[in-house]
Amino acid sequence: MRLGTDYFSRREFVSGLTVAGSAGLLGLRPEQAQAEPPPETTTLRILQVPAGRGWSACLAPQYIADEFLKGEGFTDVQYVKMKGGESIQQYVGSGVADFCASDAPTLILDLDAAPVPIVALMGVHAGCFELFATDRVKSIRDLKGKTVSVPRLGGGRHAFIATMAASVGLDPRKDLTWVVRSNSEAITLLTDGKIDATMLFPPDPQELRAKKIGHVLIDTKVDRLWAQYLCCVVISNREFVRKNPVATKRALRAILKASEFCALEPERVARVLVDRGFEERYDYALQTLKEIPSYGKWRQYSVEDSLRFYALRFHEAGFVKSNPQKLLSQYTDWRFVDDLKKELKG
Repeated sequence: MRLGTDYFSRREFVSGLTVAGSAGLLGLRPEQAQAEPPPETTTLRILQVPAGRGWSACLAPQYIADEFLKGEGFTDVQYVKMKGGESIQQYVGSGVADFCASDAPTLILDLDAAPVPIVALMGVHAGCFELFATDRVKSIRDLKGKTVSVPRLGGGRHAFIATMAASVGLDPRKDLTWVVRSNSEAITLLTDGKIDATMLFPPDPQELRAKKIGHVLIDTKVDRLWAQYLCCVVISNREFVRKNPVATKRALRAILKASEFCALEPERVARVLVDRGFEERYDYALQTLKEIPSYGKWRQYSVEDSLRFYALRFHEAGFVKSNPQKLLSQYTDWRFVDDLKKELKG
């Protein structure tokens, strides 16, 4: 699948960026990019999470990066659809796809449970998850004795909520009752008052707010502590990075440019996401893009600190068995983003 000219041409796309002023925001020094050798491969495969599975709008930069990738020398940009029950980490680690963004909590947990040959390369933005609750729950402490729904025990949202509870002195194992339900089932149960809380990501929070179901207990986009750390992290296949360092850097630069575009032109990005089948509803996609305040602000965050934060928290709560520092040293590579921070001035 390609972004194509059905929705805007390459010239229109790039000129739109110039009109919006993104060239100045990006601060790219043309002589540096031109001085680089061409990418070792001109084909790039990006993993596509199916529409309806959720959080496609969170991954918008990789989905609208086509034209930026062409500008970096990639002539064949492919979107590989996820199928079955495998995780993003498994798809990228197996070599089926070269790049994808993953939420940091799930990334840490998956690597601890089942190591795969991937590396985390950079962060994209902070905040996707929102913890919804019924009127019976006014604060995290009120979760004591309450029922909380998660998609799977030991997964990212289970660990996320458990660490939130532990941060206010609760024992997540004894003080909370956990039930395993799908997103749609959890929303129905929350609506009927049969559970007390559940954690969701776009487009579900937008739908719940529109229908006035429950209330937001924690919004990781804006609430202190959680909003300080990156949520979505770009990962790649380890062997791809080893064989294609120039292509890796160029691909990351294109995704960062696309992140800037998400901040500058959310209406156009939301339309592309829907028209190309990445998202089902334009209104929820647009709302998600507008609500994420950190698009284009990647320079202000440390992806290393973010992953360390989750690794340490989950380790303390018993969700991660590996030594956090060892985990990060094995599965991260910051040389590309460090170079790009020097090249792309804020």
